[in-house]
Amino acid sequence: MPLPVSSHASAPHVPQIEIGDCRITASWPMTLLAVAGVLAFALLGRWQWHRADEKRVLEAAYAAGGAEFASDLGTRAVAGLPPYAQVRVRGRYDAAHQFLLDNMSHGGRAGYQVLTPLRLEDGRLLLVNRGWVPLPDGSREHLPDLAIADTGVVNAGGRLATFPAAAIAAGTVAPNAADPWPRRTSYPTPAQLAAALGQDIEARQLLLNEGEPNGYVRDWHDAVIGIPPQRHLAYALQWWALAGLVGFLFLYLNLECRP
Repeated sequence: MPLPVSSHASAPHVPQIEIGDCRITASWPMTLLAVAGVLAFALLGRWQWHRADEKRVLEAAYAAGGAEFASDLGTRAVAGLPPYAQVRVRGRYDAAHQFLLDNMSHGGRAGYQVLTPLRLEDGRLLLVNRGWVPLPDGSREHLPDLAIADTGVVNAGGRLATFPAAAIAAGTVAPNAADPWPRRTSYPTPAQLAAALGQDIEARQLLLNEGEPNGYVRDWHDAVIGIPPQRHLAYALQWWALAGLVGFLFLYLNLECRP
């Protein structure tokens, strides 16, 4: 004959956490879940707060670069110049070996940014970002026409910037050596672009200035900054509000106080 099971055996263990004349009556799993939720939301808010700080630094650097006089790059090393420095370069475009940076949107539309190699007068290879183009007919089945009107020596002005980077490593897709030119790629590293071209390239790209010939849509502020600092701050406040809400609801539903 089976032994009777005590009703206390199936009851969840209740932590005896005393807060003055009150105590928490929630089970340990519920308590741990609430604490984990509060910590997770608080950390997400902290991350968004730091992202806002990073974007403010980026905006300041972008504004400082725009205030500078555009000087000839000459033989100066690109990597040694300030971020978003204004320079003018002379060379010849290599229209036969261009890249399409995929997953680039503008005004809510999908498209590409166009990277075109420019052979400088001293022999170095600098990739010029000529701007954004939409997907032809809204489809990736066809590639856009990237013809360059002037194939002679060009004198182009723009800002020196790092290549766009993916938020996670999985977002990086190197150019496929088997693909025809222009080659599609997603957030490639300079090393991957150099490997596709079979030669070294400068460590930064040149964001072609608005008004320069052979360019497309060039809304560089939004392309460089992305989500503005103010929106990151709003996201941070939202996460912290959720952390506060979880904590409040947990205490409201599980706190008993003696009269």
